[in-house]
Amino acid sequence: MARALVVVDIQNDYFPGGANPLAGPEAAAEQARALLDAFRASGEPVFHIRHVWDAPDALYLRPGTPGGEINEAVEPEPGEAVIEKAFPNAFLETSLDGDLKAAGVDRLVVCGMMTSMCVDATVRAGVDLGYEVSVAHDACATMSLEFGGRRIEAPDVHAAFLAALADGYATVGAAADLSAADLSTT
Repeated sequence: MARALVVVDIQNDYFPGGANPLAGPEAAAEQARALLDAFRASGEPVFHIRHVWDAPDALYLRPGTPGGEINEAVEPEPGEAVIEKAFPNAFLETSLDGDLKAAGVDRLVVCGMMTSMCVDATVRAGVDLGYEVSVAHDACATMSLEFGGRRIEAPDVHAAFLAALADGYATVGAAADLSAADLSTT
């Protein structure tokens, strides 16, 4: 059983000064970096996902803009896969599933942005494709949302989506716990 880290959309537009800043992206990126360092040190594969919103009305993550680039906190190293996607689900119309299978991976640790959109969609798709998936809750960030005339604050959005994932889809844990988990069996 091989494990891989999937770093979803930790891009500059989600940070302060970006086109769509989230709540707490710096802290999430710091934890994602700790995961990244642990995976690199153990020799486990890393897959970086980068969302590209290539539409005339795109509000953020536009191709060729600084905001669309992967944040320096989790910048890919030479040889690490960088997969571009156009949908929230990182498996949809990308090479991710094939690349993971080619690497012999059957377990994923996922972190990134946004918990309520691309992280959620990627985790659910990964499970549906047969992967055992864990999510590093402290290495993810999201934003406040509105529904039914009610504002749901970012911490509540984050907690609700992670609670739903933990209820039958994925293991949800802290980055420090997931980075050290099962290293002897990978």
